[in-house]
Amino acid sequence: MASVAAALKALGVEVTGSDAGVYRPAADVLAAAGIEPALGYDARNLASVPDLVVIGNAISRGNPEAEEVLARRMRYCSLPELLREYFIRKKRALVVCGTHGKTTTASLLAWVFEHSGRRPSFLIGGVPNNFPVGARFTDSPWIILEGDEYDTAFFDKRSKFVHYQPEVAVLNNLEFDHADIFENLAAIQKSFSHLIRLVPRNGLVLANGDDPGLAPLLDVTFCPVTRFGLGAGNDVAARVVELGADVSAFEVGGLRFRVPLAGRFNVLNALAVLACARHCGIPDSEIQAAFETFTGVQRRMQVRGTEGGVTVLDDFAHHPTAIRETLQALRLKYPGRRLWAVFEPRSNTTRRCVFQGELAGALAEANVVVVAQVAALERLKPAERLDPVRLIADVRQGGRRAEYLPDVPQIVAFVVQEAKPGDVIAVLSNGGFGEIHGKLLEALKRPAPPRPTRD
Repeated sequence: MASVAAALKALGVEVTGSDAGVYRPAADVLAAAGIEPALGYDARNLASVPDLVVIGNAISRGNPEAEEVLARRMRYCSLPELLREYFIRKKRALVVCGTHGKTTTASLLAWVFEHSGRRPSFLIGGVPNNFPVGARFTDSPWIILEGDEYDTAFFDKRSKFVHYQPEVAVLNNLEFDHADIFENLAAIQKSFSHLIRLVPRNGLVLANGDDPGLAPLLDVTFCPVTRFGLGAGNDVAARVVELGADVSAFEVGGLRFRVPLAGRFNVLNALAVLACARHCGIPDSEIQAAFETFTGVQRRMQVRGTEGGVTVLDDFAHHPTAIRETLQALRLKYPGRRLWAVFEPRSNTTRRCVFQGELAGALAEANVVVVAQVAALERLKPAERLDPVRLIADVRQGGRRAEYLPDVPQIVAFVVQEAKPGDVIAVLSNGGFGEIHGKLLEALKRPAPPRPTRD
């Protein structure tokens, strides 16, 4: 929402808006665009009737502004509808989907097109470091979209990506997620099958052929399907040749490609981009040149600072698989250093007990684990809630140091007391987490208080 608001402002549209709270990087995007959102929802924010009200999918019935829009018969739409009607129609849409890796893959794909002179439009659910914004609309025939499977709005429960008119649908992977709106894996697969049905006969489904969640969806005849992956049976098969601290390399058909990203999962992200860019006519040399100059995405293993020899990182990890893959990549990036995972259960999946056991296994990739209180606990029935005390006990059984510390002040105090020079602290949350990153860095500037001693 913030990136599209900023892009519309750049096109000369007058933009106002409301939110319960705005945190980075969205806050930075809005500030740079000169948009100051109203904090808190109030019908009076609509006193000067807009030409169009765009209602985000976090808004539900009972919201005072949504109720005002309906009562006064104002013109409104969802964000995906806005994109389809005003920016996607008549363009060649490349839609990047999957449970994991959408933001990095879409950002890398947009940079490949940009670096090769194609100046694409794009909408990315984050802020790529190679661009000043996460959304841009140009006169290029190409538009690159991060395709989210979450629902569209309270008045449209279809997945967002069904609005995006894909010429190419890039399917990175598929796992159970969004436990608040999907009952099980089959429900998510059904939604992805709806997306696949929208790909035209002159388009392409480009899918991870190694992923078991996608496999049942790919036996279609109405459009071409190309499989990519690390398995030999894929149409675009890669062999990993290097997983380093700052670079990963892979070979496809005897040609080597290098990307300045850590982790096996980023090899698959880059392989998807390679396959898609080739399909769209971009030469390998231009793809590799773009790979070499890609600088990543904010909130994806992003270093926020180092104080007292302790490095603090920010990562959006929102699912056990994402947590595990991120921590494994950080092991490669910071070999031999003690790794912390400071985790806020905030996503609609990790707040629930559906991944109670899987979260323990994922977090155990770190040496020290800190778990905060489950966000918005009051909105969940007790039987639905993640049990952080049990989670900590399970992590400890694996031989790791683990603590349940409900709030940010307690976490900061514990880190300052226990962290040592050389430690790497990965803050894992899909929200603002009380601006804990800055608070940690500020506290680490000061000497740790002496440990209590016993007589």
